[in-house]
Amino acid sequence: MNKLLLLGGTADARRIATALHQAGVELVYSIAGLVRTPQIGCEVRVGGFTQSGGLGAYLREQQICAVLDVTHPYAAKMSSTAVTACADVGIPCWRFHRSAWPEQGNWVTLDNWQTLPQQLSPFSSVLLTAGQLELSLLTQIAASVSQVHLRTAVEPGYVLPANVNWIKAIGPFAVDDERALMRWLNVQALVSKNSGGSSTAAKLVVAQERAIPVFMLLRPELPVADCEFSDTPACIEFITAALL
Repeated sequence: MNKLLLLGGTADARRIATALHQAGVELVYSIAGLVRTPQIGCEVRVGGFTQSGGLGAYLREQQICAVLDVTHPYAAKMSSTAVTACADVGIPCWRFHRSAWPEQGNWVTLDNWQTLPQQLSPFSSVLLTAGQLELSLLTQIAASVSQVHLRTAVEPGYVLPANVNWIKAIGPFAVDDERALMRWLNVQALVSKNSGGSSTAAKLVVAQERAIPVFMLLRPELPVADCEFSDTPACIEFITAALL
């Protein structure tokens, strides 16, 4: 039977892996394991591929016939590695990324975080919802803003600056809850990545209501995969037709 390697770690990946497994596709679900290990029925592989000699070596050893990349849209290194490794082994690399959120009038779009600390300096209370940030960047932001609220699913692996308040939270988030949070924290600016999807979109609704700017990091450009999807049913239909 054809064996698929699904690179996951997102809610989309869990849904697609579950559907493919139930359809009878043999697959290995690979995750970094930073947040939680999903219960989806198929084989789950936690951790990277270094111990296997790299992704390419793993693909050969396990006789993987194709890779489906459903990592986070900002996991550029893993997505690039997948394309390169599949080309070296001679198997297809497919990719699913949910559609990005359409730009809104209160967005300040950024290609990188370089100018972010300076742009946040006019605001006294900022909510960061952009995942794990490097300590150097967070320190610069903390030096520019009176109060920083950092919301992530996993606790940062370093000591936070004194004016950084860590909020542990995992989506989906409801509009009413985001509304209450931003009001309670008196958020004056929001920082986000354009992850897309409905799970974390409520914060954008509230930001518009409050007329506060959203500093949005644009998605990185990735090497082209053999097939790319943004529609879940279409992706599942394609994979099942190709492998069953």
